[in-house]
Amino acid sequence: MAGNSQRRGAVSKGKKGPTGGSGGKNRRSLEGKGPTPKASERPYHPAAKAAKKAAHRAATTNSRPGGRPPVRRKASGETEWIAGRNSIVEALRAELPVTGIYVASRIETDDRVKEILAAAGNRGIPLLEASRQDLDRFTENAVHQGVAATVPPYAYKHPMDLLDTAAGSGRPALVVALDGVTDPRNLGAVVRSVAAFGGNGVVVPERRAAGMTASAWKTSAGAAARVPVARATNLVRAIEEYQRVGLFVVGLDADGDVDLPDLRLADGPLVVVVGAEGAGLSRLVRQTCDQVVSIPMAAAVESLNAGVAAGIALYEVARHR
Repeated sequence: MAGNSQRRGAVSKGKKGPTGGSGGKNRRSLEGKGPTPKASERPYHPAAKAAKKAAHRAATTNSRPGGRPPVRRKASGETEWIAGRNSIVEALRAELPVTGIYVASRIETDDRVKEILAAAGNRGIPLLEASRQDLDRFTENAVHQGVAATVPPYAYKHPMDLLDTAAGSGRPALVVALDGVTDPRNLGAVVRSVAAFGGNGVVVPERRAAGMTASAWKTSAGAAARVPVARATNLVRAIEEYQRVGLFVVGLDADGDVDLPDLRLADGPLVVVVGAEGAGLSRLVRQTCDQVVSIPMAAAVESLNAGVAAGIALYEVARHR
């Protein structure tokens, strides 16, 4: 009996007795946090992140003219894609350095497709079969009509390399610099004019400016294969470098000091700077120019695009020379 009483005592000793109250200090922890929020309302839930991205995409699209989605900027060195039958035919005729042509399986052939296939065979361009889903992905959902082509990233020169080309020509250097021109078709048109009037190359800024994309290649009508394009980290510094080695810098602007026909620097080594349509030359670039000239126009015409302005200026320079 004594042993049993000891065991009962041991058991009762291990039980927890009543505890003292907290005096209301833990009342808030007993109230709960209310109903569980929706998945889209939890900041770190995948559904919330997806909703945030969709809202941002919608806001960006609606803020653009016509509700167009933003255009993705290609990273430097990324392969360019040409989409559509007409575009590829024109690119091949313009002798763009096409590196591959992707054709959808069971594509309906027409004269354009036949010309593309024939040109690929004659020039040794690889022909690859792809699904339409792959073509959509390659061209970022452009209207490809079952065919797409690739061109390599453009190999830009250094601005001073253009003077080496001038030294070999036996004529005074003639370079065109573009200030704030963002349309690659304008760049292609300028390259074409430089080739037509014996220029040595084109300089473009590295940022906030058009580059030698497939569109620029196509607009140049093959001239980009002969005229080098240089890229400057800082356009003002590149212009000052040209001035230090003896080139005169002439800027085109509607409020020029003289009219283009009165230009007296055309027979020497020259840099012609062309600004963006409407905006014209930037302040620092204008201050760096040795002379600012304007193209005489009818009062009703406010400005010319960069391609047209460069062509007129280069013609006038060639006439003086």
